[in-house]
Amino acid sequence: MAAEQRKLLEQLMGSSSTSRDAQLSLDDPKVCRSYLVGTCPHDLFTNTKQDFGPCPKVHSEGLKVEYEALPEREKQKHGFEYDYIRDLHKYIDDCNRRIDSAQKRLEKTPEEIRQTNDLLEAIADIDENIKCGIKEIEVYTKEGLVNIALDEWHNCKVMAQLKGDKERELKALSDTSGPSGHQKLQVCDVCGAYLSRLDNDRRLADHFYGKMHLGYAQMRKAYDAFPREMKNRARQQPPAEDDGQRGSRGPGGYRGYRGGGRGHRG
Repeated sequence: MAAEQRKLLEQLMGSSSTSRDAQLSLDDPKVCRSYLVGTCPHDLFTNTKQDFGPCPKVHSEGLKVEYEALPEREKQKHGFEYDYIRDLHKYIDDCNRRIDSAQKRLEKTPEEIRQTNDLLEAIADIDENIKCGIKEIEVYTKEGLVNIALDEWHNCKVMAQLKGDKERELKALSDTSGPSGHQKLQVCDVCGAYLSRLDNDRRLADHFYGKMHLGYAQMRKAYDAFPREMKNRARQQPPAEDDGQRGSRGPGGYRGYRGGGRGHRG
């Protein structure tokens, strides 16, 4: 509801809000720099589970137009794009932690892993015993030891039944633990929502074209594009005169870009 709330407030405040915005400059700390550069995360998730509420900073359309009209070198001097990327990194990092946490909830517990390994080992042992028993039956049959061969055949049948029991137990364990036990769920690696492997195409489309998924996809895309844009600008622009402040910023006039997000996941 962030965008709607802000528009309603602006309508209620009328000219006083316009007058307040007119008194602000681009460098005023009360101005939302994410809004100036791109899209404020608070505006991406209105009416979703991730609704962050109204942005605490000012979104001024006039200042956004003023910023967009600046030459590229002037924009670099402000360094607002770095602030925008820093905000994106914060929200993307929070989303990545939720994804990791959700994924862990779908993984098998240590006890389930132990039971699975025990069953796999037991099935392998039984299968080996059956193979050995069949070879012994062949030998006894060739030697004319029919009764012994029949006894061994009975033992093999018993072991085959036991193997079948273990395999059914393993399947039951697989169906009731881990991802299969959670209705075959998986975690969307873009927004962190749970998806079912049983969902039809329409439900999957509803998710991938939903506001929350598209919002995180947009943030990840902008975040991933940042270093490429900086390299392109560095190649296209002539070197700037040294103003004595270059040490605090990275190439292209920007303070050191810090990565760490998972990139655009999808």
